[in-house]
Amino acid sequence: MPEDPRPAVGEITLLLEAWGRGDRDAFDRAYALVYAELRALARRQLWGRPPGGTLTPTALVHEAYLKLVDRTRAAVNDRRHFLALAGRAMRQIAVDCARQRAAGKRGGGLANLALDEGLLPVEERAREVLALDEALTRLELLDPRLGHTVELRFFGGLSVEETAEVLESSPRTVKRDWQKARAFLFQALQAKGA
Repeated sequence: MPEDPRPAVGEITLLLEAWGRGDRDAFDRAYALVYAELRALARRQLWGRPPGGTLTPTALVHEAYLKLVDRTRAAVNDRRHFLALAGRAMRQIAVDCARQRAAGKRGGGLANLALDEGLLPVEERAREVLALDEALTRLELLDPRLGHTVELRFFGGLSVEETAEVLESSPRTVKRDWQKARAFLFQALQAKGA
């Protein structure tokens, strides 16, 4: 059986605790240990975007680093909590980027050219990201637990079991909430025409 490439969970937790006490180097070491996981999250968030855009998985991970390292030293409990915060930061960055693209005339001056039939043009993708963010914001207002479930599962990349642990609920409840949240978002996006 292959060895798990992820670092020991306790090691990350210890580093995050040290960061909470003011050790900036501890944050850098913790970030380096979860870097591969963060890149995978970033790739998933940017899936379907045309190649050659300014927001690449590497850029998204680095922007999230800047956003997180400048935060006040709020208590970060463990790896799952850290990934959830990083996922939220990446969501905010992707939405901000989409807003900038949508704000520019006709796609911010970019040519509306899809290099592959399966990919959406840049300005269409920006509208889709904004519609998803708007639907998720509405869901969070209606049912914060469902919104948090989406953030942890989709943006944070946590498994059902990890999400249940963070939310202090059962995996069965998380599965049910995940299903409800996805249905809500699907209907909201269909109604919006995204």
